[in-house]
Amino acid sequence: MNLPFVQDIQFWHWLAFGGLIGVLEILVPGFVLIWLGLAAILVGLLLLVWPELTFAYQLLAYAGFSVLSVFLWFYWLKRGPVESDKPTLNRRAEQLIGRRAPVVDAIVNGRGRIKLGDGTWAVAGPDLPAGHLVEITGADGTLLQVRPADRNSSDT
Repeated sequence: MNLPFVQDIQFWHWLAFGGLIGVLEILVPGFVLIWLGLAAILVGLLLLVWPELTFAYQLLAYAGFSVLSVFLWFYWLKRGPVESDKPTLNRRAEQLIGRRAPVVDAIVNGRGRIKLGDGTWAVAGPDLPAGHLVEITGADGTLLQVRPADRNSSDT
């Protein structure tokens, strides 16, 4: 492979490439490109320290740094997931846990429907007639788990 332009690659080319990938991360968020940009910057710094590094080894270093940085990011993320002040933000069914609602379609053979707000939800729980008040105790996707509610407690 005889490509004349690769003999002229200098450390600042890799630094600029890493910066460009960092800008792309801002435009196309996904939090992976930033690690590829970091890998390019590391190759640029390596080339600054070791200027006689051939292009083939530069590419090999870039591939290695890329894989290592992405792997370390996912490893760190798995070990210490980001805490959220709203853990059920995108899980609508889980937000309903603890609420009470009337059964609109009797729960027969463990399945029925309840009315919440202006819609109805599929539920699983003990067989109950329509009109009975239930409390939501869990969620499996969009299927809510319910139990009979204490009629003396207030509706939440």
